[in-house]
Amino acid sequence: MKFKLAAQDPLSKARAGEITTDHGTIQTPIFMPVGTAGTVKAVHQRELKDDIKAQIILGNTYHLYLRPGLDVIEKAGGLHKFNGWDLPILTDSGGYQVYSLTEVRKIREEGVTFKSHIDGSKHLFTPENVMDIQRTIGADIIMAFDECTPYPCDYTYARKSVDMTHRWLKRCIDRFDSTEPKYGYSQTLFPIVQGSVYKDLRRKSAEFIAEQNREGNAIGGLSVGEPAEEMYGMTEVVCEIIPQDKPRYLMGVGTPINILENIALGIDMFDCVMPTRNARNGMLFTRHGIINIKNEKWKDDFSPIDPDSDLFSDQFYTKAYLRHLIHSKEILGAQIATLHNLHFYLWLVKEAREKIIAGEFYDWKNKMVKALAQRL
Repeated sequence: MKFKLAAQDPLSKARAGEITTDHGTIQTPIFMPVGTAGTVKAVHQRELKDDIKAQIILGNTYHLYLRPGLDVIEKAGGLHKFNGWDLPILTDSGGYQVYSLTEVRKIREEGVTFKSHIDGSKHLFTPENVMDIQRTIGADIIMAFDECTPYPCDYTYARKSVDMTHRWLKRCIDRFDSTEPKYGYSQTLFPIVQGSVYKDLRRKSAEFIAEQNREGNAIGGLSVGEPAEEMYGMTEVVCEIIPQDKPRYLMGVGTPINILENIALGIDMFDCVMPTRNARNGMLFTRHGIINIKNEKWKDDFSPIDPDSDLFSDQFYTKAYLRHLIHSKEILGAQIATLHNLHFYLWLVKEAREKIIAGEFYDWKNKMVKALAQRL
């Protein structure tokens, strides 16, 4: 993997760059649609590529390991072949899913034992086997196995957790560096900075991660319930330490406003289930603010879903019709709303990139943040 910076905004830390992988080039800043179980919910790959213009998508190690299972993915020739997506893929390590299974998992130095949410069967994730699992899934970018601490989290626990995440990272690196990719293209490993909302722990973790000198770095353990200002504060601390010349990935973030504010702090890559999950519940993000399409006011609004958008379904269908579909729990409603939100997220980061290159990002961002907060 290679990364080059194309431009830096004069009034903020925002940057435009380019990541090159064996499956194609990613222009940053970028939003990555989440395809937990090998699919971005309710969206065809053709729509992802041609309509939404996604450049990279996510897969989830925990979910894919449990179902369909590694044997199926390996027989298919890796996740790219299995799901038909021929552009870059990133897999998270399963650490977050395991963290969210508080009732059915135990964390030890060796790794994490957990029970499957599908059938209750018992499994063990270690730094080593999570590297092997992600090698088999075949993502272009794979994530280190870490512990994602909850919020709130007391300082002593957060400190011990950071230390264990660092020990696990060393084991991840040793295993990753001693194994080869399975499908004839290269893979790269991103470490993850942890430390909850404690500046000294975030600094310590960022320094340790920077020392590992990998091809990219991630920030985890944010957007787990802490106030947005805490998130921005931690991101700022970490971005001062992790290298400028490598991509920076803020995991699990977030709202359109969160994305713009974190781009301004120097983040290059984002992912979040929000645009897809909220779409299925009738929440639409637009450049003028947020629409709850379930509201009565849209019942007989026969204007296009989004007149500013160049997406076919945004122009073709009306707000009234989409409201009817969502209220009726028709699958088409979830599809249309999901297409809209993902298209908007990809438009937003593309626009941000263009403003960074033009040297106009900071003022544009401040205007957009005000507009995005409106409830329409």
